[in-house]
Amino acid sequence: MSVHEQELSNLQQSHEASHESKQSQGTDELNSVERPIIVGIYGISGSGKTFLMDHLKQDLRETSFHFYEGSEAIANLVPGGLKAFQQMGELEKTQWREQAIDTIRIRSNGDGKTTVVTGHFMLWPEEDETGHKVCTRSDLAAYTHILYLDIPVETIEQRRRNDASKPRPDTSVSHLLKWQQAEKAQLQSLCRQHGILFSALTSDASVKKRALELIRDFRVHTENHNEIQAQTRLDAAMASYRSPPSTILVLDGDKTLTAQDTGPLFWQKLSETGSMPISAPLKSLFGGPMGYSYKSFRQAMLLYEDAVDEHTYDAICQQVASDVEVHLEFKRLLRLVAEQEHLGAVVVSCGLHRVWEKVLGKEGLSQGIPIIAGGRLSDGFVVTAKTKAAVVNRLQTLHHAYVWAFGDSPLDIPMLMAADEAIVVVGDEITRSRSMDTVLSDMIGKGQLSARQVNLPRTASSRLDTSMLPMIDLNNIEFLTDLLRRHDRSAKLAFYHATNKNAAKAIATLMRDAAVAGPALRRAHRQAGWYLSQEYLTHIIGVEDCPISHVLGHGATGSRLMDEQKTTIVAIMRAGEPMASGVSEAFSLAMYVHAKSPSDLAPHHIQGQSQILLVDSVVNSGKTVIQFVQHVRNVSKYIHIVVVTGVIQGKCVSSRSKVYQALETCGNVSLVALRISSTKFTGSGTTDTGNRLFNTTHIL
Repeated sequence: MSVHEQELSNLQQSHEASHESKQSQGTDELNSVERPIIVGIYGISGSGKTFLMDHLKQDLRETSFHFYEGSEAIANLVPGGLKAFQQMGELEKTQWREQAIDTIRIRSNGDGKTTVVTGHFMLWPEEDETGHKVCTRSDLAAYTHILYLDIPVETIEQRRRNDASKPRPDTSVSHLLKWQQAEKAQLQSLCRQHGILFSALTSDASVKKRALELIRDFRVHTENHNEIQAQTRLDAAMASYRSPPSTILVLDGDKTLTAQDTGPLFWQKLSETGSMPISAPLKSLFGGPMGYSYKSFRQAMLLYEDAVDEHTYDAICQQVASDVEVHLEFKRLLRLVAEQEHLGAVVVSCGLHRVWEKVLGKEGLSQGIPIIAGGRLSDGFVVTAKTKAAVVNRLQTLHHAYVWAFGDSPLDIPMLMAADEAIVVVGDEITRSRSMDTVLSDMIGKGQLSARQVNLPRTASSRLDTSMLPMIDLNNIEFLTDLLRRHDRSAKLAFYHATNKNAAKAIATLMRDAAVAGPALRRAHRQAGWYLSQEYLTHIIGVEDCPISHVLGHGATGSRLMDEQKTTIVAIMRAGEPMASGVSEAFSLAMYVHAKSPSDLAPHHIQGQSQILLVDSVVNSGKTVIQFVQHVRNVSKYIHIVVVTGVIQGKCVSSRSKVYQALETCGNVSLVALRISSTKFTGSGTTDTGNRLFNTTHIL
C-alpha cells in the first residue's frame, strides 16, 4: 500500500463519521470556513491531465503540495478498486466520488499544503445523445481553483488514438469538440456560482509553464496578500518623491479621468480581431453571483490571461489607449499638480495598469503620477473597492497626506468616504453608473459621506439635488485655491476616545469605583489597555498578514499589528504599568519598557522603531505626557507616537489648550483615551490612582 493509499484509508473513517451531518447541512458548512487551496485539473479524456500532473510533481516541491489522481483516490477507497467501482450504479458511484474528494479535502486541512487533483467533469460516449456529468456537490465545495485543459480537439483525438496505455473507443473530432464545448461552458458557469476561480489553458505548447505560474500564484494570493502588494506598490511610489507631498489627488481612471470605460473597450478591440467571440465577458462576470468581490476581480485577471499572450495584450492595450482621451479639465489640473512640490497625484483604477500607463504617457503625464492597477498576473494584485479605500487610508496615516479623491461609481464610494475631500465625477446619463444616485443619496443621508460633484462634460445633467451634492468647476479659482492650500496632516493631533461606547463604560465603571483597588483594579486597567489596543490602535496603525495554524489543522493567514516587532510600548511608571501590560498582551511581539522619567527611554528603545506607545492611566495636566513626547521627538523626528490613557481631562483635548498645542507641534502624534472626564483633580492619598492600583493608600 502506498503512502497516499494508507492516508486515504485512515481518513475514510473521519469522512464516514461526519457524512450524515454533512448531507443534512449541504455544502454551506464547507464554504463557511477558510478553505484550503485545492486546484482541480480538468479536461476531456485525452487532454493531457495525467501528463501535466507528472510534470507538476517534478517541478513543485512536495513539502508544499499534495498531488492526487482522482481515479486513484477512488480506487484506494472502494473495496475491489476501480473494477468494482465501474460495476456500481450511478448513485453509489456518486457517493464514492464525494467520499474521495472529501477525504482529500480533510487531508488538505491538516498541514497547509496546496493540493492538486485531476478529475473528470463529464463522460460522453459518442453514441449517447448527451454527456453524463460526474462532478459532484463535494467537488464544487472543495475546489478553490480549476485549470481546464482546453487543448485543440485534433490534438486530443490523435493522443487518444496513439495512447496504447489507455485503450479508448474511437471518437470523432466533431464529437470531441461538442463534448469539450459543453463541458467547458457548464464548468465555467458552476465555478461562478460556487466562487471557484477558473482558467482555461489553450496552448498545448505552453500548458506546463502556464499551469506552474498559476498554481504558484494561487498558493500565496489571498485577499490580505493582495492588499499588501498594493500597499507596497504605493509605498514605493511615495518613496520616489524627493519631498513627500502634503496633498495627494487620488483619481479613479475609467469614466473619471476619461469618458470611456477601458475594460469593455479592450474586449471590443479583441473581438474585432476575430479571435474572441464574446465581446463583453466582464459584464456577465460582475453581473453574476460573485458581484464586484475580490474573487471577481481575480477572475477578470484570469480572463485577460486566458484570452491573449503578452505580446497581443500589449498591442491591444496600445489600441485602447489610442482611443482614450483624458478630460481637458483633468489634463490642466494634473499639469498644475506637477508644478507644485507639495502636491502629488495617484491613479487608482480597477482597470488595466498597462492601458493607463499608455494613456498617461500619450498625454505627457506619466512622470510623477504612479498607477495602482492590475490586469495581468505579473502586476501582482487586483484593485477592488476595498483596495481604493486602503490606498486613501495609507496615504493619510502612513504618509500624512491630505487626500482629494475623484470617482464616478459605487466602487469608488469607500474611497470617497475615506478621503478628506470627495469629488464625484458625473458623466453623460447614457454612460454613467445607474446605481450611483441611490448609493450617494443613502451615504450622504446617513451622514457617512460629504462630497461635491463636477460635470464632465459640462453639458451632463447633475446627480441628486445640488444642495445635497454641490457643484464645482475644476477651473474655478476658489476650487484651485482650496486645492493648492498647504495641508500638514503630520502636524495635527489625531484624537480618539471610547467615552460613549458600552464596552468602555463597563470597563470605566470598575476603574472609577472607589471600592475597587489592588489586583481587581489592576485587572480593569489591563482590560482597558487590551480593549483600546484592539479597538483603536489596530485602526490607527493598521494590520499586516501573519502565518497561523488554523484550528482545523492547516496553515492559514491571520493579522497582527503593522510592524508589531518594531513597536515599543512604554509603561509610564507607576500608574501606567497595568494598562501598558494590557497593551503588551494585545501586541506580544512589541518591545516593553518601564520608564519613570523620559531619560529612562534610551535611543535603542526609539531608533529603528515604527511606532512608540506611551501608556499612562490618567492625563490630567498633561505635563508628564508632553515631557515624554518631546523626549521621543528629540531622538526621532518622524516616529509615530501614540499616547494611550484611561482617562483624559476634557480641557486637554481642546485645540486651544497648551497640552493640545504642545502635542500638535511635535507632529505625528495620536491620542487614545478610554474616556474624557470633565472633572479636573489632582489625586492624592486614597484618590491617587497609583495608590489605589497597588494598595498603598495607607502610606500617607
